[in-house]
Amino acid sequence: MASPATTQTVRPLDTLRFDTSGPPQITSVVADHLRLLGARTDGPAPGDESTGTTTVTGGGFAPAHATVTWAGPTGGLVDEATVQAATGIMAVHGRRDGNPRGLAADYAATATGVLAVQGLLAALVGQARGGPVRAVTTGADRAGLLAVSQYLAAAGAEEGEAAELAPGGPPFTSADGVRFELETLDPEAWAAFWKALEAPAEALRAGWRPFQFRYATACAPFPAALHLTARSHTWDRIRRAAAAYGAQVCALRSLAQRAAEHDGAAPWSLVPTATGPLAIGPDRPAPGALPGASPGVPIGGPLAGLTVLEAGRRIQAPLAAHLLGRLGADVIRIEPPGGDPLRGMPPTCSGISARWLALNRGKRAVEIDIKSEADRRRLRDLAAGADVFLHNWAPGKAAELGLDSDDLARVNPALVHAYTSGWADRIEDAPMGTDFMVQARTGVGEAVRPEGEAPAPSLMTLLDVLGGLLGAEAVLAGLLLRERTGHGVRVDSSLLGAADTLTAPALRRAARGENPRRSAGFRVPRRTADGWLAPADTDARAAAAHDLSGLSTTEALARLHEHGLTATAVTTELSDLHHDPRFTGSISRDAHGAPAVPDPWSFA
Repeated sequence: MASPATTQTVRPLDTLRFDTSGPPQITSVVADHLRLLGARTDGPAPGDESTGTTTVTGGGFAPAHATVTWAGPTGGLVDEATVQAATGIMAVHGRRDGNPRGLAADYAATATGVLAVQGLLAALVGQARGGPVRAVTTGADRAGLLAVSQYLAAAGAEEGEAAELAPGGPPFTSADGVRFELETLDPEAWAAFWKALEAPAEALRAGWRPFQFRYATACAPFPAALHLTARSHTWDRIRRAAAAYGAQVCALRSLAQRAAEHDGAAPWSLVPTATGPLAIGPDRPAPGALPGASPGVPIGGPLAGLTVLEAGRRIQAPLAAHLLGRLGADVIRIEPPGGDPLRGMPPTCSGISARWLALNRGKRAVEIDIKSEADRRRLRDLAAGADVFLHNWAPGKAAELGLDSDDLARVNPALVHAYTSGWADRIEDAPMGTDFMVQARTGVGEAVRPEGEAPAPSLMTLLDVLGGLLGAEAVLAGLLLRERTGHGVRVDSSLLGAADTLTAPALRRAARGENPRRSAGFRVPRRTADGWLAPADTDARAAAAHDLSGLSTTEALARLHEHGLTATAVTTELSDLHHDPRFTGSISRDAHGAPAVPDPWSFA
């Protein structure tokens, strides 16, 4: 075939075409992203098949194929509702309410679509580097397990949670009816804010720990007195208290409001950073060379031989780098002196945080003090021999340190410089770019709850995880663009892009003047005598006609099956996933004993 590395292109998939069909919730995401990356299609709209296929051709590449499914052939999972139920998404999302709850947005399907595009891009990058032609398969069941991987790891740890798992959490409501999210990472700011609102001292002290751990536990059972305090003050008073004492608040916005301001931007951006030829040296093979995998890296991964430097905190950037590592890259994690403090966050396995392992197992670590000029030079030296530099520092921090894309392009013109941010500089006067604040600002609180329920952002880290998936997708697009043009690339992704990707169908409905929310009762599990079950979305109305409360879950499923209705049991204890026949052989334990979910794709 013609060498893709010499193709003149602006976007990574320019001059390529694709055809796709399958479940529309999944393949619509695939089609949208492939178009944004430059590919064209004349194919029909996605159909309703349970299995989807996408083929990308042209540009000097052999055809790349992707297959997407809801689940394996024996799982009995047929759609978004059943996948959410089985993988534990409903259990985690429902912790705030005390019962499993379905996300009214198609979260697993959206993640699966992004994973499929990742697989296609990785396959093309591998081809461009001289590797074999590969086909990729991914499924919504694996996307769901990936989404709950941190919670699953904690459930299977040697010790219990550091904070109580019990109902409760934001948003708060002001005296004049404004529902809002509160954010601060500083216990002093937390205390000062609530003192200014005259909250009881005991309540603000007791509330900090569950508030601090809500990212890890997906619930925040803090004292009711804090909600009562919020309800006793106007929104204006609450805003002034937050501004005065270093906390941040954000009123929940509607999907209609987000649709009205939506700029139509893609969930990531790719900009060439160098005009010279691709730098080639003794530590960097020429384009088309695919060396053997490094020790500890899966043999034959499409990114084998590539090096990713990751300076990531919390979830978004570490997850993006984790996925690149699962595709074969050698990931070097940049940590502060003394190591990442989150390594010791409970619960632990063999003394290491189970949650941290879910995102960081298999990475090498180098300690760098970014406040030291000598250590910043060390980091630049590392970047000079790397293929990707990935970070999620605060806005402007990289430039302040002399480590922004332009700075590093001077030492490595071939570098893919990736920044995973909160807002991508697309929202004026944006609050802190954390998961729950972005959910509040972008209408996700409406999208995840059906009509008739008060909007409330999920306390499951929906956007951090989806943002990590988009970050990995953006890096893969940047790597492919580099292979095709010979230039380094800056890629930017964000939690805002994740929110818009997740809510895209609802935003389109809102833009047409339609009700963007799902109907009342949508994707609400049914209680049985010993648990819960979730009907498939298309069978939910018919299933509601059956009284299942006196039946065991097994009996209730049989009753619905007799009437031609599809449903599945809701996983309520994540530790049960190890023995769940719907995921036979999928979940393992790593060298530390921590639960590990399977790679989200398989290549052939």
